[in-house]
Amino acid sequence: MVTATPARPRTAADVRAVVAAVPDPELPMVTIEQLGILRDIRVAETGRVTVDITPTYSGCPAMDAIRADIVAALGADGVDDVEVRLVLAPAWTTDWITPAGRRALRDNGIAPPHSAGSERPGPVALTLAVRCPHCGSPDTRELSRFGSTACKSLWACRACQEPFDHVKAL
Repeated sequence: MVTATPARPRTAADVRAVVAAVPDPELPMVTIEQLGILRDIRVAETGRVTVDITPTYSGCPAMDAIRADIVAALGADGVDDVEVRLVLAPAWTTDWITPAGRRALRDNGIAPPHSAGSERPGPVALTLAVRCPHCGSPDTRELSRFGSTACKSLWACRACQEPFDHVKAL
């Protein structure tokens, strides 16, 4: 005779580990945690899970896919009562990309953004050059303000002649 094992209560840390591993659909080499869009997770006594995410910019078309991926990942882990909320304030900034996320972008041929400086008072830093993620040369030029997604621009390296995406600093 087989008996059903009762579901174990989920802690916020358990749930966060599952959600943090969800890849970004437009930048699959980084997770939503590494990208900095995973904001908060709450687990109610009833077992209901609420996940707060912040889009990289308002109107980001990937948010519906991210919401569905979070629900699917938690469902596969036995969590069926899930609410995913979009939190627009404070607005996302590229400063929220983790060092591991920046490395993953660079390792996959995408130039990570410079710090947007939102955490520091003072003058706003300008991006005068973007280092090529392939050869490291600063001798690059912007080909198009818009790349493969609206949050990236298209650049080319004059040294190695390779095109690459650059995540825009916001």
